[in-house]
Amino acid sequence: MPGPKLPHFQADLALPKRVDAVVIGGGIIGSTTALELAERGYSVLLCEKGQIGAEQSSRNWGWVRISQRDPRELPLMAKAMEIWPGLEAHTGHPTGYTRSGILFTAERARAEAELAAWAEHLTPYDIPAQMVRGEQLAELMPGHQTGTIAALHTPEDGRAEPQLATHAIASAARAAGAKVMTECAVRSVETEAGRVSGVMTERGRVGCSAVVVAGGAWSRLFLGNAGVALPQLKVLNSVLRTSAVQGGPEAAMWAAGFAMRKRADGGYSIADGTENVVDIVPDSLRLALKFFPAFLEEWRSLRFRLSDRWRIEAGQDRRWAPDQRTPFETCRVLDPAPSQKAIRNSWAAAQKAFPILQSADVVQSWGGMIDVTPDAIPVISQVDDLPGLFVSTGYSGHGFGIGPAAGRLTADLVTGDAPIVDPRAFALSRFTKKARTAVPAPEVIGTAR
Repeated sequence: MPGPKLPHFQADLALPKRVDAVVIGGGIIGSTTALELAERGYSVLLCEKGQIGAEQSSRNWGWVRISQRDPRELPLMAKAMEIWPGLEAHTGHPTGYTRSGILFTAERARAEAELAAWAEHLTPYDIPAQMVRGEQLAELMPGHQTGTIAALHTPEDGRAEPQLATHAIASAARAAGAKVMTECAVRSVETEAGRVSGVMTERGRVGCSAVVVAGGAWSRLFLGNAGVALPQLKVLNSVLRTSAVQGGPEAAMWAAGFAMRKRADGGYSIADGTENVVDIVPDSLRLALKFFPAFLEEWRSLRFRLSDRWRIEAGQDRRWAPDQRTPFETCRVLDPAPSQKAIRNSWAAAQKAFPILQSADVVQSWGGMIDVTPDAIPVISQVDDLPGLFVSTGYSGHGFGIGPAAGRLTADLVTGDAPIVDPRAFALSRFTKKARTAVPAPEVIGTAR
């Protein structure tokens, strides 16, 4: 069930012996971090176990939004909104970015009041946000035919093409001097005198003084082998894309039963914004207490299921030695099947709201695993008791739009430069005062799959 088609990426072939920093993960966060470090004069190796942007960085909705974010993310997203308009020129590659605006709709007065109240969070940032109704709403939602009474409109929000944007950033990182290796999993982090001294990859050792773990849904597994506790689970979101449609809305939109955004090819990406699938896996039990408050708050939008993911993850090695084959080499691309129920429901809801879509075809659908934390905001942090190790993960479905600024903040932590925003809200230590634990001897649980 392949995701969106990715552009060809020309990776490096020779593994360097030593660099200043190794970045693990070739999604938008890792790629931006590598670009930022390379442009500051650092020697960088970006290692991706599969292909650049092949997992959630190319499978997300493609929204670039500040609207409806957690207030703790707003300063960082405001910085990202400054970066996105110039990103295509900066990288020299297409990103598909368009400042099209985003609408969050309301069908009842209570929802309208909640959206209006949230808009007040943007007042300090001088970013326009307004409630629209009547003719103004009709102009923004041409052909809309359901019971929307109002919508929160953020006209400076936008959209981009996920598979293009990550490719552009990684290409720019390579042009700036970073080495970018695909099909090259990092197996372990090495230490000397209590700090990072290198990594072992499947192709050999690389010396370095800093490691950034930006492995998305794989970050918890990798860090666990390094003795670092990261509370993170995976949530499946399913997306479809349509053939080209004439006369539909330019603004992206979240509504009851569906979310949609126009694509550069003239079609739409559509998903169910109110349903995410949570596969019950061994980590669900290990992390149940940490995630319990989130489950209580979001239970209406979560569909729990027992699937083959239990067998797969129960069979994965959780500890391994540097010379052992790892789960990252067994599964190069996490490519889950989409929820057919979510696809059917979101497509039906979108067609009901916009009858113009009835002339379109569903030409592709895919699933993507979102890396989530208990409080649904990312970890962008150093590991306090292991100097040289940094984490940038757990973006909880918000990573694409915020990515250019998140990578810059991650690079700030690595270099010691003044951070673009206060990073304390994203500290790993918010989950535990002691994130690093003793590393036991390698343990094999079943067979890695």
